[in-house]
Amino acid sequence: MRFAFQIETRDGRARQGRIDTPRGEIRTPAFMPVGTAATVKGMLPEQVRETGADILLGNTYHLMLRPSAERIADLGGLHKFMNWDRPILTDSGGFQVMSLANLRKLTEEGVRFASHVDGSRHMLTPERSMEIQRLLGSDIVMAFDECTPFPADEAVARASMELSMRWAARSREAFGDRPGYALFGIQQGSVYKDMRAESAEALRGIGFDGYAIGGLAVGEGQELMFDVLDYAPGQLPEDKPRYLMGVGKPDDIVGAVQRGVDMFDCVLPTRSGRTGQAWTARGSVNLRNARHRDDPRPLEAGCDCPACTKYSRAYLHHVVRLDEMIAGMLLTWHNLRYYQRLMAGLRAAIADQRLDVFVAEFHELRAQGDIDPI
Repeated sequence: MRFAFQIETRDGRARQGRIDTPRGEIRTPAFMPVGTAATVKGMLPEQVRETGADILLGNTYHLMLRPSAERIADLGGLHKFMNWDRPILTDSGGFQVMSLANLRKLTEEGVRFASHVDGSRHMLTPERSMEIQRLLGSDIVMAFDECTPFPADEAVARASMELSMRWAARSREAFGDRPGYALFGIQQGSVYKDMRAESAEALRGIGFDGYAIGGLAVGEGQELMFDVLDYAPGQLPEDKPRYLMGVGKPDDIVGAVQRGVDMFDCVLPTRSGRTGQAWTARGSVNLRNARHRDDPRPLEAGCDCPACTKYSRAYLHHVVRLDEMIAGMLLTWHNLRYYQRLMAGLRAAIADQRLDVFVAEFHELRAQGDIDPI
């Protein structure tokens, strides 16, 4: 089976459909839990699947450093290594090099850097990024790019975008012909519409299996992000999946789906779960707050996750305050389930041509805030 994308229903600019891969179907719009170091923190792979996830994201930068792509390949590839038999998307490593590594030196060839783990020296180029992702066995591979910082003036944004487009061409060449696997290009151009159009045109000319919108969720705020999303998805090919990298909060995702985005990833649901924060239809809930201490009610009525069906708010508050391992496990499970229920709701609303109603109800519930304390 080859990689294929099909749009089944449209509602305005929103699209509902599926991506077919040899390792299974990905229902879109899709949210990808982040498994940075070959694990979704606090969760077993089968539990992640139970939340409704069709695909996970792995991190090239972290895996190349520990345990190394070569070691993972020798052990049978990333899917076998982490016991996940469904699709995996891996990022290119470029963002983490720029945000985490030490002593970076950016050149036309790539980025030379010192590991944030042990100071060891590495060189990451488009060709090396493709090699690492091939060794990992990623189903969806991301082209190597420079994530343009924000804010960036037009000169800086243009230089960064043009470098990323040259790297995109090299990534395409290095990726080669791999039936069943996909390579996504990444649109850059910061907040400049004409520049993003140029980037999209360059990516179209190179030819990719899917297209990501990069350089957002880097501090620009929701209003400016939505301003870019009002035009950026429409600059990309209509018949290919569109992936908004690193997004985001539930209302970010809902707004992006309305604007034609198909795929998302973010560490927020897992990271929040480890810090005592839960995401619900009525907004976020801080389980550290004393108001939950004597509350026998579930975290979220109607949620079918173990945190909600088997435990009370009082118990969750108790284990969160004691920093017990089970607290992060239960809240991570809940948060991932909430995100997947949100995506299922969006897919159903688009299929039924009632997305506007769904979105209005989504915002109305969030505006109510958490249930009243006892």
